[in-house]
Amino acid sequence: MPHILIHLFLHLIFLTVTLAQLVPPHDQCLPTRCGDFGPVIRFPFHLKNHQPSHCGYPGFELSCTSKNITQFNLRFPIQATINKFDISISANVSVEEINYKSQTITLSDLNASCLPRQIANTNSSASIFTFDPNAYGGFTLFNCSSKQKYSSASIRIDCLSSPQYDVLAFRSYNSISEYPSSCTMMYNISDVPYELLYGKQEYSYTRIFLHWSEPFCGNCEEDGKYCKMKSNSSRSETECIDIPEEPSKGLSKKVTVAIVFGSLFAFVLVSLAVYKIVKLKMKKEDQRRIERFLEDYKALRPTRYSYADIKKITEQFKYKLGQGGYGKVYKGKLSNEILVAVKVLNNFKGEGEDFINEVGSIGRIHHVNVVRLVGYCADGYRRALVYEYLSNDTLQKIISSGNGRGSSSLGWEKMLQISVGIAKGLEYLHQGCNQRIVHFDIKPHNILLDQDFNPKVADFGLAKLCAKEQSAVSMTAARGTIGYIAPEVFSRNYGDVSYRADIYSFGMLLLDMIGGRNKFDDAAKAENSSSQIYYPEWMYKQLEKGEEIAIQIEHDDENSIIKKLAIVGLWCIQWFPADRPSMKVVIQMLVGEGIPIMPPNPFGSMNSTDMKTSADRNQYSSEIQRSSETGANSN
Repeated sequence: MPHILIHLFLHLIFLTVTLAQLVPPHDQCLPTRCGDFGPVIRFPFHLKNHQPSHCGYPGFELSCTSKNITQFNLRFPIQATINKFDISISANVSVEEINYKSQTITLSDLNASCLPRQIANTNSSASIFTFDPNAYGGFTLFNCSSKQKYSSASIRIDCLSSPQYDVLAFRSYNSISEYPSSCTMMYNISDVPYELLYGKQEYSYTRIFLHWSEPFCGNCEEDGKYCKMKSNSSRSETECIDIPEEPSKGLSKKVTVAIVFGSLFAFVLVSLAVYKIVKLKMKKEDQRRIERFLEDYKALRPTRYSYADIKKITEQFKYKLGQGGYGKVYKGKLSNEILVAVKVLNNFKGEGEDFINEVGSIGRIHHVNVVRLVGYCADGYRRALVYEYLSNDTLQKIISSGNGRGSSSLGWEKMLQISVGIAKGLEYLHQGCNQRIVHFDIKPHNILLDQDFNPKVADFGLAKLCAKEQSAVSMTAARGTIGYIAPEVFSRNYGDVSYRADIYSFGMLLLDMIGGRNKFDDAAKAENSSSQIYYPEWMYKQLEKGEEIAIQIEHDDENSIIKKLAIVGLWCIQWFPADRPSMKVVIQMLVGEGIPIMPPNPFGSMNSTDMKTSADRNQYSSEIQRSSETGANSN
């Protein structure tokens, strides 16, 4: 097979050389520009590394920066009496506009160092550009050895002055009476812009106008023609030519035919090569290559995108998937096969802490039950996160679709699998990473489901990283969603904040999966009661009395699954962190045979002698009750 590729490569080289010879030479000198908004570049100017030097006049070379800014390395024309000759100071400038009729060039972003310091060390050199004498004035420089008040017409040259003396510049048009009598005149400088004399970067946005007289192309421009170097001339002479057509309009018939046949020939060669490759390659080798690609793809770190990339990926934010306090989520695609969800963060929200948390926490994580961060955008104040696209939305939608009253649109066997997947994702965050990651916002809204309804933990905006041996996480304020926040996050009387805060939130999530809040509401309505009892406490009492907590099931074994989820959830929401099982133990209870034993009653010590803890517990229970009534636990 290698000889086929070599044969194809040689034919393509031959085709490329042939077509290059057919392209007219003047096409290389067609007008161009840097980016979409830069000035048009044509004779006497030419673009470095893009056009050959014969496209322009000597000394008129422009270049493009990485940001598509047209730049000119210009030698400024200066006259100084110190040596009584012309000098030119070199500086990089940005080109704002080129007027080919008046033969003037408008410059900005001047970055010239202190001009007077350069004058004494600059050799004589003629410049092809001149300043407009009507736009600028000359200067006279004075050395004033003692500090005193001088005329407001003077300008202190900081780069030449020192604590012992001042160097002052006066415009030539100032009255002689304004000149300092106690100072020594140094020398005169011809008409120059103030920026060249002062050399300060804060004046970089001031425009400077220069004029060129040679080559003279004004007559060509007046006649609606272009100027170019005269062919076969020993001197730098110019001539007028008709304005050339665009390449797409000016291709000769010969070139067009050559391109068509050349493209057809290249297509045939490529098709033959592809056919040979497909025929010779074995299916086993193909599969191995695909597997290697997938492994490499998983190992990639997140890609950094520009805001322009984000707009392209989302087709100008065409398809909105959702919206929350963080911003909006849009559907996008990196290719026809790879779909993504792009979360565009609010510009005004904080100082980027959520963004840093999310990228830092999830950027290097690859686990089947943790959403994958494909890339991110940090373009000025614009920030976005690019995730793998999961087609089945959030777990909250599934819970809502089942009405949360003992039935599930997926069936309870699948709901058990989802709970195991979430637990494995959390166990990986707590124990499987180099640094432990505490999520702090586990709830059904932050669990996404793929096309097979496999769960993935998402939204790491509140996450914190800590060492595995670190027993407590430092926090300045509570974080999370009311109804899922662990008691120790709400009040330190329950213990230090640690990764076990996620275990509490997971327990509340399990109780929501079996519709705990809604079952409690139904029971309260049936009893015509307005009791303020905490709904997990109600569920514990139902199980303790041996009463069924499911209202509608299809199979007898489903009731055992619901009971298992409820008991595991109650184990996880023990008030004190040390009483909660680790996620490893939680997984064992969920996948094990039979139903776990009932946990200690987390609500049995409400009348504790520790009045402070009891008061905090009652206040926290009230907060959760209010959130259940007002929907404050929604995203």
